[in-house]
Amino acid sequence: MLLLETNYSNEAISAIGIVKSFKERKALSNLNISIPEGRRVALLGPNGAGKSTALKIICGILKPDYGEVRIMGHSPNSPEAKKIIGFLPEDASPYPTLSVRENMEYIGAIRETDDLGSRIGDLVSTLGLSEYMEMRVSALSRGNRQKVAVALSLIHRPEILVMDEPLNYLDIPTQENLISMFSEMKGTFLVSTHIMSIAEKLTDHVIIISRGQEIWNGSTEDLRNMGHGQESIEQIVSRLMRSVSSNS
Repeated sequence: MLLLETNYSNEAISAIGIVKSFKERKALSNLNISIPEGRRVALLGPNGAGKSTALKIICGILKPDYGEVRIMGHSPNSPEAKKIIGFLPEDASPYPTLSVRENMEYIGAIRETDDLGSRIGDLVSTLGLSEYMEMRVSALSRGNRQKVAVALSLIHRPEILVMDEPLNYLDIPTQENLISMFSEMKGTFLVSTHIMSIAEKLTDHVIIISRGQEIWNGSTEDLRNMGHGQESIEQIVSRLMRSVSSNS
C-alpha cells in the first residue's frame, strides 16, 4: 500500500480566501478550497486560471498575499504537514547531477522515510526504473525523469498527494501503469490536469477555477448530469468556463 488508509471525517486540505498576485497580474482572487480526508479531486481550469499557483500555495512552495492554508489543521510549511503531503509539480526536475538512486536516497533521507531501502525497491519496480538507477538524471529521457519525480513525491508514503499534470511526457503504457498504481492507493488526491479523461481515471470530484476563483465544485457524476443531450463531459466543462468569460 503506497498511501495510508484514510476516511472523510477530517478536512485534509483547507484554503480560505487565498489571494496571490505577481506584479500587476492577480493569479488567485479569494480562492476557497476544502477537501475532506480521503477524497480524490481534480482541479480544472483554462490556461492561466491559477491552478499551478494554487497547488504551490497549498504545498507551501509559495506564500499567499492574503488568506490561510491548512493541511490536516497544520501550516503547510510545518513539519507535521511536510510529513504527510507529497507534491509533484508540473515539469518536475529532480537533481540533474545526481543519479536516480542518489535522488531517491537523498529525498528519502530528508523525508525520514521508514525502511528506505525497501521503499526505494518497491517504487523502482512499480515504475520500471531498475535499469536507470546509476544514471544521472540529466541523461534520462523526459519521460523517465517524470517517473523519477513521481517516485520522489511518493517516497515517504504521504497521506495527501498533490499532483500537477502527473502524466506529462509519459508514453501510453506508462500512463496506464501509473493510473493503475494510483487507483490502488488510499489517501487524499488533488490533481491538476487539462485532460478530462485523466481526471476521470484519477479522481471522482471536480473543482473548476477560472480567473483565480472557484466557479464549480461537485462530483464527476453531478458534472455529467449537467449535460444537454449528447454533450460530453469535456463540452460541459468548456461551457462552464465560457460562461464565466462571457459574464466578465
